[in-house]
Amino acid sequence: MNYVERKTDCGVIRGLETESCLEFRGIRYARAERFRYPEPVTGWEGVYDATEFRECAYQHRAFDDDAKVNAFYHKEFRKGLTFTYGEDCLFLNIWAPKTTENCPVIIYIHGGSFTGGSGNEGHIRGTHFAENGVILVTFNYRLGPFGFCSHPDVKSENGACGNFGLFDQTAAIRWVKDNISAFGGDPDRITLMGQSAGAMSVDIHLSNSLCKDCFSGAVMMSGAGMQRFAAKPLTPEKTVPFWDVIMANAKVSTMEELRHVDAKVLYYAWLDACKTVKSSMRYTFPVYDGVLLRQSEFKAKSIPDIPYVIGMTSKDMIPAALQVIIKKWAKTALKNNTNKCYLYNFTRALPGDTKGAWHSSDLLYAFDTLDFSWRPFEKIDHTISKQLLNALCAFAQNGDPNCEYIPQWNADIKKPMRFCENTRSVKWDTVNNIRNMATGMGIPV
Repeated sequence: MNYVERKTDCGVIRGLETESCLEFRGIRYARAERFRYPEPVTGWEGVYDATEFRECAYQHRAFDDDAKVNAFYHKEFRKGLTFTYGEDCLFLNIWAPKTTENCPVIIYIHGGSFTGGSGNEGHIRGTHFAENGVILVTFNYRLGPFGFCSHPDVKSENGACGNFGLFDQTAAIRWVKDNISAFGGDPDRITLMGQSAGAMSVDIHLSNSLCKDCFSGAVMMSGAGMQRFAAKPLTPEKTVPFWDVIMANAKVSTMEELRHVDAKVLYYAWLDACKTVKSSMRYTFPVYDGVLLRQSEFKAKSIPDIPYVIGMTSKDMIPAALQVIIKKWAKTALKNNTNKCYLYNFTRALPGDTKGAWHSSDLLYAFDTLDFSWRPFEKIDHTISKQLLNALCAFAQNGDPNCEYIPQWNADIKKPMRFCENTRSVKWDTVNNIRNMATGMGIPV
């Protein structure tokens, strides 16, 4: 493995030249203090060393044994890997072709319920995107109580309150927009892609005035429309009782005092509140912050006129409900816009157990990282992976996922592309989705 250097507007950066692509790991895109908004990085002295992945956001696996607390996803996505954690976690990673210029770019936002995850887990790699002429960017952003504190007492001078993690994402997107040409990317062909909480983030950024005109397309996997049409964001005022419990758990009386407690104290004070407060998940979701996410802008008619790919798995979190929301999102986009919206349904039951096409299972295929998994994948799995990966590459290239690897994919709400043993456009299996939701076959445990 050799070193390679690129000159960016921020300065010179050193990365890795692998057999098939260039990798730049752990690029600092911003800095931020607790309960403060990120300050973008605009330059550095000397040569920046981007040869190692850097810190992930604090989350459960920073303090507890991931193999016990989240055994299923640990085995699927993190077993055998080593991660470091911290509040100073605003780093991004780039996989780029070796020689091509003006490449399309995909910025991927990881999922994890806004409380977990990172941009360098085992299933997330940009090698095969780069081999297909597409640059992939991933990044870390603040999570849980560090990224989504929304108590009104943390309001900034510009009027924003909460959503620190979303502002981190915005800073990463802006950094890529400003610097990706140095890595061979086309800043005018950026596709924003995310899964689960990452897809919810993508949906929000589509109406984020701070990212206006940054995207040529968007991909939302298992999360499109969740907050736009279903679990709509709360106001910061609605979250006060939740944060009052956290302060009591941390034995402090003000948010300023909470800002200075040890990270572990804050994490467990938040975790204990999550266990005792009813419907606590919503209190660590994005809120209407007054600047980035505004109720007046986050509406159906504010969906930008760009092409979309949105979809889900057959044993997703709440399959029948997701199907309804996805169809509503697509119908709204197609009604108000001229660009197309392509729907998919991933139904391949992964070999090795009886969990089926569980929530997040399509990621192994989308990134073509089947070789990372313990599962006894078959030839058909690699075929499906090539189909999904190449469709995403084609979409990043020209806003249309159709390519030689898949049958004709039309923007048909009633007939999504079903990625399976016989990939094709076919009607939704509504009965099966209702059955899966009723039997609780969503997130594996």
